[in-house]
Amino acid sequence: MTAPGPPLGGLRFAVHTFGCQMNENDSERLAGFLRAAGASPAASVAEADLVVVNTCSVRAKSEEKLQSFLGRLRMLKKKRPLLVGVAGCVAQLRKESLAGPKSGVDFVLGFDQYDRIAEVAAESARRRVVAVSRTRGWREKKTAPLRESAVSGYVTIMEGCDNFCAYCVVPFTRGREKYRPVEAVLEEVRELAARGYREIQLLGQNVNHYRDPESGTDFAALLGRAAAVPGPEWIRFLTSHPKSFPPALARTMAATPKICRQLHLPLQSGSASVLERMKRGYTRKDYLETAAALRALMPSIRLSADIIVGYPGETEAEFKETLSALAEIRFAGIFSFCYSPRPRTAAARLTDDVPAEIKKRRLMEVQALQKDIQLAFHKTLIGGRERVLCTGRSKKDPAVFAGRNEGNQVVNFRSNADVVGRFVEVEITDAGPYSLRGIAVAG
Repeated sequence: MTAPGPPLGGLRFAVHTFGCQMNENDSERLAGFLRAAGASPAASVAEADLVVVNTCSVRAKSEEKLQSFLGRLRMLKKKRPLLVGVAGCVAQLRKESLAGPKSGVDFVLGFDQYDRIAEVAAESARRRVVAVSRTRGWREKKTAPLRESAVSGYVTIMEGCDNFCAYCVVPFTRGREKYRPVEAVLEEVRELAARGYREIQLLGQNVNHYRDPESGTDFAALLGRAAAVPGPEWIRFLTSHPKSFPPALARTMAATPKICRQLHLPLQSGSASVLERMKRGYTRKDYLETAAALRALMPSIRLSADIIVGYPGETEAEFKETLSALAEIRFAGIFSFCYSPRPRTAAARLTDDVPAEIKKRRLMEVQALQKDIQLAFHKTLIGGRERVLCTGRSKKDPAVFAGRNEGNQVVNFRSNADVVGRFVEVEITDAGPYSLRGIAVAG
């Protein structure tokens, strides 16, 4: 009697991602589970038998992108057999509407069900499936992720958030905080080290809340232990919350050369009154003091942040406080957005009273100011040298290599040798607001 083959043997799959590094890491794990079930990656969505769309829901824009993409997939389904699944934050948030008969979606998969994707996908060929139930504690889902990069690897250390900022949907999609055991985290770091990864990125919605569920080990201690694993030369982490950034974490960063002198610390607004309405738990003064303390310990640290404009009730004077904060702090980079109401959040009950055209104008002002700040900073680097981790070749010019420096700035450079996957000393010869350009220095 012949043994049954793998449940998805012969199927070609594509995982399409809208969202942040956490979503990207989730997609790598979804792809790993599909591969383990016998499916193989398709060269493109057009060639796939199964398409999983993994998407964020922090902002309305991601949901708009999802709906547009699902429209394209519905057209494909009219031409040939195709299974379509939606995973991630939107799957948790919009499970009822996504499972509707006209959606074109065959299955909806929540975070805690990712290891069931093969079973759910196979069942969805017969009937529509919604699998979004959550567990309260951490449940380790063993798989070999199908990683996009052979140089820099993501390692999840926690899920969820307990902060309940007024505008943020994450506690309602990712759930309450749950922490991965420290030994499981370190095991994955060691696995990446054994495979030659040069950089590790520790991920969580609020990493400075991390506590090992067994020993109580905090994030500063976990970070130190991850940095002690031989092999990888850079360790990064995100995201941190300004209201609970512990001094011990700053000291660990300063004392450990392998931890990059780079930190993403979302500001959201430069106005103390807006921050209070956002329920962020810190003031403008608090944030400025934290940034100053970090720079006192690590003068070369490069800070980045998120900025929201047009939050309900934001006056022109409050907006100007955000501009002045940007001018004072001088971030190395920002991610900036117009406010959009998210379901179930406290802010969704407020009147979204800043007109769209004013939001757009404020966003343009923020981005124009930040562009000037970045260009001015980048020009100070011309003539100096930056250590760069080369992650591949430039998408615009295959003769040019691309990578990032310790501060996480993009560096495009020329080299006589193939240096993909290696650290390179690059002399900076030119700069724009969003990247640096240079020439590899022979070592």
